[in-house]
Amino acid sequence: MSKVRVCFLGTPEFAAVSLKEILNDEHFEVVGVVTQPDRPAGRKLILTPSPVKELALQYGLKVLSPESLKDNVIICDAIKSWGAEVAVVVAFGQILTQEFMDSFTFGAVNIHGSLLPRWRGAAPIQRAIQYGDRETGVALQRMVKKLDAGDVLGVRKMEIPIDMTAMELHDKLAFLGADLLRVELMDFLRGHLVGVKQDEALVTVAKKIDKLESEVKWSLKAIEIHNQIRALTMGPGSFTWLEGKKIKIHRTRLATTFQGDTNWNIKTQADLNNYLLDYQRRKKSEVSEAGKIISITEEALTVKCGDGNLEILELQPESRNRMKIKDFLSGSSLKVGDRFL
Repeated sequence: MSKVRVCFLGTPEFAAVSLKEILNDEHFEVVGVVTQPDRPAGRKLILTPSPVKELALQYGLKVLSPESLKDNVIICDAIKSWGAEVAVVVAFGQILTQEFMDSFTFGAVNIHGSLLPRWRGAAPIQRAIQYGDRETGVALQRMVKKLDAGDVLGVRKMEIPIDMTAMELHDKLAFLGADLLRVELMDFLRGHLVGVKQDEALVTVAKKIDKLESEVKWSLKAIEIHNQIRALTMGPGSFTWLEGKKIKIHRTRLATTFQGDTNWNIKTQADLNNYLLDYQRRKKSEVSEAGKIISITEEALTVKCGDGNLEILELQPESRNRMKIKDFLSGSSLKVGDRFL
């Protein structure tokens, strides 16, 4: 089989990993790349090309960076002139029309950062962590007009460790996605692989992350707060308030110690009623004290949550760099009993 001519569409580093895999594979010829336009970046807001564009230019590839492909006849005609046989789409960031996808002999395929049909949508990596999934992966799918609903051609799975952040998971999944292009994509193009339809009853939607989700609500369970902070490391991050100043929280750990139930010897209905009243009183007390710092060491600040305790390992005060707790304490008068709001 001669080399397959590929049009690659992608934007961030996650996509650049896949593009590099295709460029280094003798079975493919990348005839052109489509990516998002240069965007302002850094404190000086300097226009910066996407990671995919930077890589494509290093290899001397044709690159187009339209604001939108929809109804852009000139750009679409230019892409068609490349003579690509398949479109490979990885975190491109724009909606493709059915007409555009049908313009390629083998259609369009997509690497998606979840085990479809779970977490279709814009933020699959973050939502998997936020909702406490213990397993995730990547899926290679045939693209259709409906978002992330195409037949699945292959998957790669991995466990999510309890302390792994979304950024760390992102980097792992990027390489798993590239491996799908190396193996399953070629099997599909050779006619050796038939896609599996997704079960619509199992669909969950990974909606786009909203900045309003960033503020920590200490009345939640410790595990929920921990998962939120891990999930939002890809942006926009998580923050809380201390003495009227915003504090970003970068890394946490579930506390290994907790206050368990008092020792109740329940023999009668009255005993049970008293136990339930005591439990409710203690839980109400925990919620009312949520956000209180109950322990300080050089490694961690232990904070009471609505249920359980959470250790803060790395944070960032206003107008300062990210730091470990030891460094934060050297310039702080923080004490047990102080409270995050």
